[in-house]
Amino acid sequence: MNATASIVSKVWSFCTTLRDDGVSYGDYLEQLTYLIFLKMADEYSQPPYNRKVDIPDEYNWQSLKPKRGAELEVHYVTLLRELGNKPGMLGQIFTKAQNKIQDPAKLYRLIDMVNETQWVTMGADIKGDIYEGLLEKNAEDTKSGAGQYFTPRALIKAMVECVRPEPNKTIADPACGTGGFFLAAYDFLVAPQQQLDKDQKAFLKHETFSGNEIVAGTRRLCLMNMFLHNIGEIDGDSMVSPNDALVADSGKRFDYVLANPPFGKKSAMSFTNEEGEQEKDDLTYNRQDFWATTSNKQLNFVQHIRTMLKTTGRAAVVVPDNVLFEGGAGETVRKKLLETTELHTILRLPTGVFYANGVKANVLFFDNRAASKEPWTKEVWYYDYRTNVHHTLKKKPLRYEDLQEFIACYNPLNRHERNPLWNEQDNPEGRWRKFTYEQIIARDKTSLDIFWLKDKSLADLDNLPEPDELALEIIENLEAGLNSFREILGAVES
Repeated sequence: MNATASIVSKVWSFCTTLRDDGVSYGDYLEQLTYLIFLKMADEYSQPPYNRKVDIPDEYNWQSLKPKRGAELEVHYVTLLRELGNKPGMLGQIFTKAQNKIQDPAKLYRLIDMVNETQWVTMGADIKGDIYEGLLEKNAEDTKSGAGQYFTPRALIKAMVECVRPEPNKTIADPACGTGGFFLAAYDFLVAPQQQLDKDQKAFLKHETFSGNEIVAGTRRLCLMNMFLHNIGEIDGDSMVSPNDALVADSGKRFDYVLANPPFGKKSAMSFTNEEGEQEKDDLTYNRQDFWATTSNKQLNFVQHIRTMLKTTGRAAVVVPDNVLFEGGAGETVRKKLLETTELHTILRLPTGVFYANGVKANVLFFDNRAASKEPWTKEVWYYDYRTNVHHTLKKKPLRYEDLQEFIACYNPLNRHERNPLWNEQDNPEGRWRKFTYEQIIARDKTSLDIFWLKDKSLADLDNLPEPDELALEIIENLEAGLNSFREILGAVES
């Protein structure tokens, strides 16, 4: 077992004990975040670093170590509250922080375990791998719902490989979850072949990334994840805003947007009615820069992401199927996207790759362009990685290798010289196909929901998937159908 796996195993095994006390994976991970951050701040405050980390002595790591029992519990609760009022990354890490470990003896054991490791001197890749491993384990806990903030790393890596971000360019994610896109882009940029100079390394650490995450607990995990990967400073400003990205145009423009905005069709806000009961109301964003006003947050994110891009900016965005075929505002958004950007590639994904069951999703790749009288999109290339593809999270998860053919078809080094790799007459089974702007605009509602391969799952009885795969596929299709019905019902009610 390598060093990373050993530490992950050690850190995670303690969670088994805590779960008997009702502490969830997510709660445990949050407590680890607080304690590792405090321990690293303590290490940075000592030689040879001698940095001023702005944590008051009465609430630093050393203040925790000698305390036991009820005294420790009271002090820890006070510490979390006080640090949550601090500015910058420190305050964001501890915002709304609560102690979820009610047994002081177990809290002390956790503190002692964190104290045994020198976190600062540990390589950023090892620290990052440890934390990413914990985040993935947390996402696997389907009951907690944490999976909705965790995009499969194989998919993220493939998206970054296609976009190929360059040094000294800015990267944003308006719904950044636990920071998966930032970390994959960071890994791509620090790869040996990049050979960054001193200024480029400084830009990467301090100025490259910018995100939004409205859920405090998820935002704290994202910040810690970035920090452990050597992004940002322990005493610096937060790179992740707590604001709802959709509310207004911040005015900032970015070179790249990489994102998997939250699934779910409606945006809603909670309010208290006259009877004192909580109700929800559909939330629409009346923005001058949007092509259509809608409560469909996926369509709103697509519009917002286009606004965020520089005129030379590029985007890769995960969207559910409804963005490709929905009428009304959806049709308006698709037409405008085809006209004002170069929507050049769509990757169609199978079910069974996301932690949310039954999700049918796609990746849109588009490049922003300056205003023009003629539509910028001339042709859209599709890669159908859904038809006759079967994945499950545990037995057959999506791997980076599974997307190698798509990456080869995409041709990241020069997407303008793509090899069709197919002939419609000679190879109707090819997954890679292009459709012209004229073909798409002539479709009903300008639908981008295009398939051409035949589903063999029932036609070929000799090559049926394994029974458990079939069962999972049936469940996922039922769940996808239920989600569609809920969306239709929501549209009728509104």
